[in-house]
Amino acid sequence: MSEKLAKFIFWGGTLSSLALFLALTVDTHRQFDALTHADRLDEQVVAGKRAFEKYNCNDCHTILGFGGYYAPDLTRAYTRLGEDAIARRLTAPDVAFADSFRKMPKQNLSQQEIADIVAYLKWVSEIENHDWPPQDSTKRWKRSTENLLASATLSPGAALVKQEDCLACHKLGDAGTAKGPRFEWIGARRSADWIASFLENPEKQAPGAAMPAYSHLSPEQRRLVGEFIVSLAASHGR
Repeated sequence: MSEKLAKFIFWGGTLSSLALFLALTVDTHRQFDALTHADRLDEQVVAGKRAFEKYNCNDCHTILGFGGYYAPDLTRAYTRLGEDAIARRLTAPDVAFADSFRKMPKQNLSQQEIADIVAYLKWVSEIENHDWPPQDSTKRWKRSTENLLASATLSPGAALVKQEDCLACHKLGDAGTAKGPRFEWIGARRSADWIASFLENPEKQAPGAAMPAYSHLSPEQRRLVGEFIVSLAASHGR
């Protein structure tokens, strides 16, 4: 290869890459308003962003690619947890994470600050970023559930019970922890619809209940869990 050809390849590759980078950058900026739903940026969302920064949430959490990696990514936190679960974690993290190896400091946020942060996380979750992060995509089962369904004979409801680690608080047969009611007992007394509704918002069904909401599950997933628990009563002759 001659020196002239080498320079041509170097400068040609560099300039074409620069041109492509600039074109994509300009194109992205032109779509910012549409991709971020800028029309939904109201005062409460802005207040939530300021509260998020005030309490240095980014020190532990990642959001939109920025922040620490100690705690879960918050880009799709609203999709994953829902409003009630986020508010509960912000209000009483010592209770919400009592059994978790992760701990979250209690910041004594006001109710308005909690509502603002929830609004901010809701807005972030609606940003069109090609469904990132993939583990929180609503278009697919969680990866662990997919693996279970592909490799085991578990029903979808049973797979979800395992995925959500329900036996950390409930007993089933000889397994689990007797912190909450036994599944066979629940299945003998409640309908699948009641259980599905309870999973979405335990506080609504039983004020003061220590159980977290599973509003991050879809209605169909909650229904599958309910049907699985109800089936336990029949299989045990209750």
